[in-house]
Formats: sequence, C-alpha cells, structure tokens
Amino acid sequence: MTIFCSHCHRPLQAERSCLPTRAKQAPSASRPFRSTKSASKARRDQINVELQALRSLLPISAQEKERLSYLHTMALVCLRLRGAQLFPPGLPPPAGPALGTELLSLLPGFLLVLSANSKLVYISENVAQVLGLSMVELLAQGDTVFDILDGRVGEDVHKKLLLAQEEPGREVTFVSEMRTSKAFRLQHGGNRVVAVCGRFVALSWPPSPSTTAFLALCTPLVQSPTDGEAASQDDIFQSMHLLDMTFIDVTESVTYHLGYHREELVGQSWYSLLHPEDADLAAAQHRAVALGAGAGLAAGTAVLRVLHKDRAWTWLRVWARRDGGCITCTCRCLREEEAAHLRSRQPRAAAPP
Repeated sequence: MTIFCSHCHRPLQAERSCLPTRAKQAPSASRPFRSTKSASKARRDQINVELQALRSLLPISAQEKERLSYLHTMALVCLRLRGAQLFPPGLPPPAGPALGTELLSLLPGFLLVLSANSKLVYISENVAQVLGLSMVELLAQGDTVFDILDGRVGEDVHKKLLLAQEEPGREVTFVSEMRTSKAFRLQHGGNRVVAVCGRFVALSWPPSPSTTAFLALCTPLVQSPTDGEAASQDDIFQSMHLLDMTFIDVTESVTYHLGYHREELVGQSWYSLLHPEDADLAAAQHRAVALGAGAGLAAGTAVLRVLHKDRAWTWLRVWARRDGGCITCTCRCLREEEAAHLRSRQPRAAAPP
C-alpha cells in the first residue's frame, strides 16, 4: 500500500524532498524583521548627529562642549528643558544665570532650584568651590536632588519638601552629605556636609506643580574655625576665659548673636549660660582642653545650647583651645537642623576620671 505525505500528498519516498523546501522557506518569513549591521550603524550615526546638534545649542563655552560626554549632554539638555518650563521667556528666574560670577562668589554657598517633583532645574556655577564638582559633573550623578545627597536622609528630605510644597513660602532646612569629587574626599576625608535652606515659590497664579519651584541656598558646615569660609561669615564670635571658664573678654558681635553686651558677660561663668542637659558635655570639653587631653582639634569641639538674653536657647558649635593661662572659644551659631546633624556624630561625654 502506498503511503502519501500529509503535506505534499506525494508518495512517502518523496517526502524527504519537501522537508528541505519547507526549511528553506521558513526563514524568509522573518527576514523583513531582522536588523542588519548597516541599519544599526545608520541609526547610531543619526543619534550622534542629533546629540551633536543638541550640544551645539547649549549655552556653554566651546571648550566645555568638547568635554561633554553623551550622558552629560543629555543631562544638561534635560536641565535646560525643565528650566524653560518653569521660567519661560519673558519670566527671568529669581535666582538664575543672570547672577554674575562676582555676586555668586560673595555667597556662603551655592544656589539650587528644584521642580515640584524634586528634579534639578538650576545649580549655580560656584558649586565647584563647595563640592569640587562642576555643575555638569554633578548632573552626571542623576537628575533629582536625592541623587546628589546621602541616601540615609532621603526619607527625611522627602518629608521636608512635601511640607514646603503644601505651604508655599514656608522655609524648611535639611542637612546632608553631598557628593563630592574624589580629590575633595581625599583631602577632607569624606563628602561635604551641607545645610539646604529654601522654600517653594509660586511662579504664577493659581499655583500648580508645573509652576512652582523650590529655591534654596546650600551652605557648607564649617569643619574648623580656621576654614576659609569661616573668616567671611557673620555667624561667629569669640570669647576668652580663665581656666575655670569665667569670661574675661568677648567680641562685640556677641550682642548680635546672644543679645548680651560685653560688659554683662565679663566676670560671669560660661556654665551660667549652658543648658542643663549640656553641662556634662561642656565639662568634658573643658577638661580635655584645660588638661591638654584628647587628640587634636576634635577634643576641643562641642555642640551646645546657651541661653540667649531673651530666654530662648541658641545652638552653638564651640571650638576651644588653651592659650597659656586662659581658654579661647570660637563659637558659631547653628540652625536646629545643623545642630541635630552634628550632635548625632558627636562623641558622648566621657565620665570624669
């Protein structure tokens, strides 16, 4: 009995000839959907042309354009597009590129503008003086503020930004480490601690997420009284004490910071101004400085609360050193958020020997 092929209906001995035919025909159906090497190269070339065109439109110098990678180019383009959405032509940004280099150099930090969803919109050029990274290099870290901050404070920062967004005009502050260049980390032993103080501003009425921006000043926390930043800051005063911490002199600027006149403090004890909960910490600092204990400047550094003349508590970061028969203190006023950050990293007071 002759058996016929179910495909070509030929006798079985001819079935072998129909199978190769089907095998040869099957690939042809998918061939139109395949990508060839020449097509892929053409697409890459077209993408490169478009990126070069975008790069040429960026308002930066030719030298900076030459150094831009594709990633940096796209990051800058996205930044400019967000800025154009928030600050359309005819509506200059409150803190934007119109600020001159000389004016920026007078600021104690750099300017930062965020959109309602925490996207970076503007970073002033003097950011390199604070973080060791240019605006372009910082953008390579990511396009949101959380990409340039220490991840451990992300939730707290998110809550602060939501609070500020719910009440436009309300000032909020958060403190975090910010990413820095490798050279900066090698020189300073880590990233830079920065206090970000700002508020949401409605750029048009009625306000909406697409027309509100978070404007902030980012100020680095001074690590020592000899830092270059400290010399130009107005939030520092100095005092001199006997070895028992009795005031023998204080700079006139103490009136601005604590409300007292110099004459009111001379002859008084430092401990009479301290918050009761900080007495042990201040005593530990006092012993370390007076006896020459501890290692380096850290032994004479503490974050304390002192009594303002209006009976409110003021946070101070106090650097103390012994000069012969007296102790000199350099005090810097702190925001509550700065004090909380520094206290969380401050060693506990040692028990008296």
